[in-house]
Amino acid sequence: MKQYNVAVVGATGMVGRKFLQVLEERKLPVANYYLFASKRSAGTKLPFMGKEYVVRELTETCFDGLDIHIALFSAGGGTSKEFAPVAARAGAVVIDNSSQWRMDEDVPLVVPEVNPEHIPQYKKKGIIANPNCSTIQAVVALKPLHEKFGLKRVVYSTYQAVSGAGQQGYSDLEQGILGHPPSKFQHQIAGNCLPHIDVFLDTGYTKEEQKMIDETRKILDRPELRVTATTVRVPVFHGHSESINVELERPFEMAEIFEAFESMPGIVVQDDPANALYPMPITAQDTDPVYVGRIRRDFSVDNGINFWCVADNIRKGAATNTVQIAQELINQWER
Repeated sequence: MKQYNVAVVGATGMVGRKFLQVLEERKLPVANYYLFASKRSAGTKLPFMGKEYVVRELTETCFDGLDIHIALFSAGGGTSKEFAPVAARAGAVVIDNSSQWRMDEDVPLVVPEVNPEHIPQYKKKGIIANPNCSTIQAVVALKPLHEKFGLKRVVYSTYQAVSGAGQQGYSDLEQGILGHPPSKFQHQIAGNCLPHIDVFLDTGYTKEEQKMIDETRKILDRPELRVTATTVRVPVFHGHSESINVELERPFEMAEIFEAFESMPGIVVQDDPANALYPMPITAQDTDPVYVGRIRRDFSVDNGINFWCVADNIRKGAATNTVQIAQELINQWER
């Protein structure tokens, strides 16, 4: 198999460091890694792959002459807007973790278990977008239902960890537990829940809620799918939890629903109420699967179900999904 050169942009951040952990675990066929960050973080030394890497400064010319095949970006939307095209022009396929490119019609939005067939669309701009963390775990769970029974309507209610707001969000919970005021969130998060993730839109929805709606439709190729969402920040460090209500197009038996979830790659079913077994963020932490449980019929509508869905937002919701896209991209190149 060919050996590839891979860049990690934003290597010193929370997600960037998780990129490095997942890359070490998954052992892609990589000849050379190059780590990049802002001028402020350039020069930082990071242990990786049994060596010490010096982080390089991200500039307009930093990719020149390096023959980078894949560039993993997690450096924020503004940085991606400026530098993803620079990396693409230098010959790299960019896999971007920010929201900058997700709804660009010329950029595929990919969850490898769900829509790997969209990956070749990167040829239009040289960029593949990684979806929002809360959308990723949801569509992994929706995929088998979509294929076997058809989706009529989806209602999301999310309970999202503070790490989804970056290091500042994480610090707000740590400091709030000690009684200090918040610096990232509008209100105290310790001992509280905030029905406010990202900015409010004129519709009354938040940008996070609209992301989930729009991204679900794009990933599943269902532009008219009826989707609504309420997203809430909760005082949990790692792991997003979601209550998902789905109205299906075709009748089903509950055994068929369980079978659909259990046969889906990337899903672990934890559903044994008698023994208090159900997905929780504390047990999902630093793991890659999407956990599904509390699976039950919704008797208020025809062909409805409720289920509870949990995943580590920094791993599956960011780093792992990005690395999985890189793996699938390499697999497609090798075929």
